[in-house]
Amino acid sequence: MTTKHQQILNYIESLRPGAQISVRKIARVLDVSEGTAYRAIKEAENEGLVSTMERIGTVRIERKEKQQIERLTFAEVVTIVEGTVLGGRGGLHKSLNRFIIGAMQLDDITRYLNAGSLMIVGNREQVQRLSLKSGVAVLITGGFTASATVERLANEYDLPLISCSYDTYTTAELINRALYDRLIKKDILYVEDVIQNQTPCTLREDETVRDYYRIVEQTGHARIPIVDADGKLVGIVTPRDVGDAHGDERLALRMTRQPSTVTPKTTIASASHRMVWEGIELMPVVHNRELVGVLSRQDVIRALQTMSNQPQVGETIEDMILRNFEEMAHGDGTSSIRGEVTPLMTASGGTLATGALTTLIQEAARVCLRRMRSVDVVIENLTMYSLKPAAVDSRIEATAQVLDFGRRYAKVEVVVRGKGDVFAKALLTAQWIER
Repeated sequence: MTTKHQQILNYIESLRPGAQISVRKIARVLDVSEGTAYRAIKEAENEGLVSTMERIGTVRIERKEKQQIERLTFAEVVTIVEGTVLGGRGGLHKSLNRFIIGAMQLDDITRYLNAGSLMIVGNREQVQRLSLKSGVAVLITGGFTASATVERLANEYDLPLISCSYDTYTTAELINRALYDRLIKKDILYVEDVIQNQTPCTLREDETVRDYYRIVEQTGHARIPIVDADGKLVGIVTPRDVGDAHGDERLALRMTRQPSTVTPKTTIASASHRMVWEGIELMPVVHNRELVGVLSRQDVIRALQTMSNQPQVGETIEDMILRNFEEMAHGDGTSSIRGEVTPLMTASGGTLATGALTTLIQEAARVCLRRMRSVDVVIENLTMYSLKPAAVDSRIEATAQVLDFGRRYAKVEVVVRGKGDVFAKALLTAQWIER
């Protein structure tokens, strides 16, 4: 039986993009409590079905596919620039293709006006009207408002007319930064990217241990999810659970309840860490308690290989720290990374910040372990002693040496030096994930 929570989500998904949503309205239409309606709306926001904006309310938006995640909606632009909507609220759910800065002569602007774009301009009414008539939304900077004619055009064409207090340059920078963050996010692999079109093998509580062994033989997996009649996950069966059981014994008496799970929005890196840490080969993937797939260690390894082979479009803070450092191998079995302390890596006093230092130490350890074996590495523990501050523009080298290693674990010592000084020492424990 479908829960009230799921009924609300289904109702929200059936609404057209741009429709207004409120707790009271949903509570009245579906005859549920306002608390239930509120929780469901928050879940819908997490799933990308709705967006909540100040002074506007909650609006149904189009769910973004992974390929289009770098595209912003006009509603998101309003939030980014802390703007006010003056007109065209019905078009807030639409995505913008690009933005244009209206700092040109009127005749020159026309060649850049393409439907679905956003014109960023000050109080130039002619540009505002021309843009709206060409199917282009308008963002007015400098805190200026729009004339009644411009507002009428925005409402007539259902094109957002937004005003913000920032100047044009700052506004463009804010939007550009948001787009850049989206590009970085697009590079991240999630569990939902791995389990697409998957139909997991499951068992029911009333089935027997004999049925479990049959599924294990068919799939090769020893951890089998147990679901109820509605497809909700109720437990999982492992060899340890059924080791001394009779073949006709019901799985409900043997299964492990409340197993470790992940959601479709869990990152592969996080899922990998949990699987290594808990020593499990397969994790159920659930959404609203419903089983939607299973994630195996082989899936994770393939995903990590894909991530390492993909060119990254966006640049993270870690990339910025490491881009000026080069890898080096030494004859005594140690490896190091060498480079310069840039202003980006420093704290307020002009010395190497703790976060940047930790990034360098972890990267040096990874380089050393990868040269020993072709593996992916998960850093489990790090103990660091900072001895001296490293000043901006100084040349430093982080040298790593493996102290001990086994089939799954390794201990690494890292020393950070520069011009005869030792700046820091660290001891790391890492786990290897075989490719």
